[in-house]
Amino acid sequence: QVRLVESGGGLVQPGGSLRLSCLASERTSDNLRMGWFRQAPGKEREFVAAITWAGIKNYGDSMLARFTISKDDAKNTVYLQMNNLQPDDTGLYLCAGAPIGRNPFNRADYSNWGQGTQVTVSS
Repeated sequence: QVRLVESGGGLVQPGGSLRLSCLASERTSDNLRMGWFRQAPGKEREFVAAITWAGIKNYGDSMLARFTISKDDAKNTVYLQMNNLQPDDTGLYLCAGAPIGRNPFNRADYSNWGQGTQVTVSS
């Protein structure tokens, strides 16, 4: 199983930006979709964004204006650029993989998860 390791989280002031990275331990299958989810304590994981090997992107409704997902195949890495961060964006951000053909918005359709990177937005 491919290992996924997230990085790039940290403490940022409201209005600030972060770029998260999801590094895969090896080349992933062209038939996989890579996604980002986030989770705050006591809440279900929320879909953030996803991208296929061909570059097709999906975003959660709350993220469309501020977040951008991208990838670098040569580095086996998926990125999440987050701009104008607000306190409600605070949470553990997790990278995950799902087979092509599954629902890109549904957490249960992702079968491979990283451990997450913490994002805290506070003054």
